[in-house]
Amino acid sequence: MTTQASRPGLLPAEDAATYAEWFACLAEPTRVRLLHAVAATGTISVGELTEQLSISQSTCSHHVRKLAEAGFVLLHKEGTITRVSVNTACCTGLPHAADAVMGVISRPCCPDDLPGDVTVRDLRDADWSAVRRIYAEGIATGNATFETEVPARKTLEAKWLTGHRWVAEIDGDVAGWAAATPTSNRECYSGVAETSVYVDERFRGRGVGKSLLHKQVTTADADGLWTLQTSIFPENRASIALHAAAGFRTVGIRERIARHHGVWRDTVFLERRRSCEDSS
Repeated sequence: MTTQASRPGLLPAEDAATYAEWFACLAEPTRVRLLHAVAATGTISVGELTEQLSISQSTCSHHVRKLAEAGFVLLHKEGTITRVSVNTACCTGLPHAADAVMGVISRPCCPDDLPGDVTVRDLRDADWSAVRRIYAEGIATGNATFETEVPARKTLEAKWLTGHRWVAEIDGDVAGWAAATPTSNRECYSGVAETSVYVDERFRGRGVGKSLLHKQVTTADADGLWTLQTSIFPENRASIALHAAAGFRTVGIRERIARHHGVWRDTVFLERRRSCEDSS
């Protein structure tokens, strides 16, 4: 039996309930102003918030507590002072909720307004030095991967799916790359792959990532991959927006999933499913 919530394109009831709780928490102007003040400063004490918004200490504490209960902010004590910081997962989850409700991320594929000067083709042997250099640039940002060193070519060749390794070119230069990796050796997961997209720092903002994802998604559909998934640091909002435009949806936030340079990091887990009409 097909329930209403399982029909393609309809927001699941569980997601709707979660989003309703978030929106209800923010249905109070003081909380909206408080959240904005915390987001704008990074971390701030309750006393400083009280002064900035010209409200009483008790009123401020009440609304900060409500924001914390909803998961928008984090509280930590420094002696007798309570400091407030934004939950980085909120920066991703809240915009995603609004997009989901408004149907912005329900597209099955991705935008077709691709830049005319970007060419996407199969990765060749001669591309490996450029691919590994661009990988290193991503590692250097601190917000692209848990890797701290570029894997060897042999390692990447062994794990990346044949037929799902791409490079983007601009005027003959390798401007980025994308690849898909099987998530499991089990037959039941043969159509599930994890994706990676990296763009040369010289060519960012020119639609390279959009072009690579378009190729990755359309080829995955044609080759029978029914789920593409990826994990992105919440701080990498450009990458999250890029994947949302390609039909990926946020499944959830994986809190403190692994250490990166000695610090626990969260990741946003996203996936894109083929439409029911395309799945066999």
